[in-house]
Amino acid sequence: MRYEIRVAGLLQEITVREGFPELDSTVVAGQTVLFGDVVDEAHLYGLLNRCQALGLTVTEFRRLQE
Repeated sequence: MRYEIRVAGLLQEITVREGFPELDSTVVAGQTVLFGDVVDEAHLYGLLNRCQALGLTVTEFRRLQE
């Protein structure tokens, strides 16, 4: 399953690489968009926990079409 996580603001590249090494990222309209494969529900919740631990504001979280 592929997911997209949009967070408010622009994340530094090092934050993305170290915090979300399994995801790709891009910047769109002042938001950082993280996207990539999520292997299972535990991985999904792990990503959300990392967002919370880093103090990120998640503005959108959605499953992408395969």
